[in-house]
Amino acid sequence: MAAATTIAQDKYFTKSGSIHFLSKGAIEIIQADHRSVTCVLDPKTGAIQFAVLMKGFEFKKALMQEHFNEDYVESDKYPKAEFRGQIVNNSDIAYTKDGVYTAHVKGKLTLHGETKDVETNGKITVKGGKLLASSDFTILMSDYNIAIPKLVKENMSNTVTITVNCTLEPLK
Repeated sequence: MAAATTIAQDKYFTKSGSIHFLSKGAIEIIQADHRSVTCVLDPKTGAIQFAVLMKGFEFKKALMQEHFNEDYVESDKYPKAEFRGQIVNNSDIAYTKDGVYTAHVKGKLTLHGETKDVETNGKITVKGGKLLASSDFTILMSDYNIAIPKLVKENMSNTVTITVNCTLEPLK
């Protein structure tokens, strides 16, 4: 039985993480939430991976959601976004000891068919055998070939702030 417990805690997992994104333009503020983010973290190696279906982002305005999926991220053509990376300072995080730890993460974000390097600091909170992984980082839509139509280019921002929060439990 001890072997089964050890195997179960080799990795941490969730299917109910959240991502919030925000883009503040001169006139238009665009924001959305996704509450079905999949995340896997291997505390032995520091490997971390996130995946999200683009059509799962929810907007306050249905028209914004439609434009996001059809005109900007082209969700039918590029149905998901994915981050694969590494916690560079993994040895600094005591996954079995309650506390708050800074995680320096490097990896590759694939969005809209483009893959780019991303590097950011995040936080891992260990509490009662669960992990809360959180981070904020910024991307440019132009880096991922997401075009802003000329008609609205002055109203919107090319910069998007992404906030990730995932409560991970031992994978069983």
